[in-house]
Amino acid sequence: MSSASKPWTGVIPEDDLASFGRGFDSQVRPITAGVRPAVLVVDMTRAFVDSTYPTGWSPTGGPAVDANADLLTAARKAELPIFFTRGYPEPDAKVHPAERGRWKVNSNAPPLPEGTPPGDVIAEKLTPLPHEIVIDKGARPSGFFGTPLASYLTYAGCDTVIVTGMTTSGCVRATVLDAFQYNLNVVVPYECCADRCQISHKVSLFDMHMKYADVVSLSETIDYIKNVRTT
Repeated sequence: MSSASKPWTGVIPEDDLASFGRGFDSQVRPITAGVRPAVLVVDMTRAFVDSTYPTGWSPTGGPAVDANADLLTAARKAELPIFFTRGYPEPDAKVHPAERGRWKVNSNAPPLPEGTPPGDVIAEKLTPLPHEIVIDKGARPSGFFGTPLASYLTYAGCDTVIVTGMTTSGCVRATVLDAFQYNLNVVVPYECCADRCQISHKVSLFDMHMKYADVVSLSETIDYIKNVRTT
């Protein structure tokens, strides 16, 4: 992949790009991942992908749902372990302030239109299969913080996680950082991530690519999955 096709092209100043050349990998490089990947779909719920909800953003959430559906098709064909995250076991959970934490959001959002379904439900196109595990991570950004996810990955013998979801600059980035800290290889297919703010999305992808992960296209990720399946 050429640097011209990376999502942050034209956003990161040339001086900043050059500064990474002193001690970091090139922007353009092969995927360096393991042979036992799992897929981790972070918070692809109605509340994030649909603008009906105050935290949602349909213009980028909708395309990310479609991209994730394509990724899941390939991952399921390859029989990879697949995990999802959401907030709570009950889609309309009443959250105590201590559980909610100190998020910098409007705690008095206007009520949803009458009849609006609960938001903390994974988007219908991505509905987990019965054997796929859903992690209830509460209100914390990372899929690893306070959850058994690392244990599940160890049980499955995974050395790599393919991380997708919303939002790129929030829960996806936090999950990628924790995966890195658990000494896992990390792959991020950028079409499968989305954010409300496109500057945050692009800069976060660049930052993760230069420090913690291989941020590559969906097609490159699917090729990687196919190659792993045949080895």
